[in-house]
Amino acid sequence: MIGTLVLAGTPIGDVTDAPPRLATELETADVIAAEDTRRLRRLTQALGVQTRGRVVSYFEGNESARTPELVEALTGGARVLLVTDAGMPSVSDPGYRLVAAAVERDIRVTAVPGPSAVLTALALSGLPVDRFCFEGFLPRKAGERLGRLREAADERRTLVYFEAPHRLDDTLAAMAEVFGADRRAAVCRELTKTYEEVRRGGLGELAAWAAEGVRGEITVVVEGAPERTAGELDPEELVRRVQVREEAGERRKEAIAAVAAEAGLPKREVFDAVVAAKNAARTAAGTAPERMSPADGKGIS
Repeated sequence: MIGTLVLAGTPIGDVTDAPPRLATELETADVIAAEDTRRLRRLTQALGVQTRGRVVSYFEGNESARTPELVEALTGGARVLLVTDAGMPSVSDPGYRLVAAAVERDIRVTAVPGPSAVLTALALSGLPVDRFCFEGFLPRKAGERLGRLREAADERRTLVYFEAPHRLDDTLAAMAEVFGADRRAAVCRELTKTYEEVRRGGLGELAAWAAEGVRGEITVVVEGAPERTAGELDPEELVRRVQVREEAGERRKEAIAAVAAEAGLPKREVFDAVVAAKNAARTAAGTAPERMSPADGKGIS
């Protein structure tokens, strides 16, 4: 008889937020796969739970190697419980590989819903919650981080990010640069813990605050991009949109055509804005104006 994989949410701070079913699953699981076995021990002690199943570590470093072992246990009939340090498995935590492998083999997968930093921060932010997207952790390298943010610059839905405290100031500064200093946001720190704090304001204001140093677990919620009409798109915004598409791998001609279609403008207007911006940059750098290749402008009207 094939077993069952159970994904269990664990408290993100206050241990009393643990769902009652978590204790039952911890006591009855045949195998418990834990991101950190020491944290699991502290959790079971706090809940007054005695585990009878085998406990194994399952974290980023051994996820690929341990997944086949857990799948073998599942196909042998075991009930495998997956827990991470905090929140729901698979959400910026180990779990996706195991779930995918279980689904591929028609193994039942279920969950014990629990606390989520994403939904908690979203609800506390004071920003629109009817539509949102979770972006996880941004890249650590500045250039890659800017590129990812530029991809999301026109996203209308509310954005949710995780971030490490020592990178928060750089991330908020990059967000202010790409999204605009006045874009509303909320920094949610130490949710459900003793020193919980939700700081709300414009991205520029929040970046200045974070420059002084921030501690704890961080979730950042950012307001979605405002809807703009064609008349509101200035040349700088048109150029930025073309740049985002070029960085994503599109040829300049296709990027210009796509941006023009989005903005409801003639392709020539977008083309001229790109040429003017590049020439202005080259003039400022003391180099000769760029000559656009025939392919870039061919067919533009």
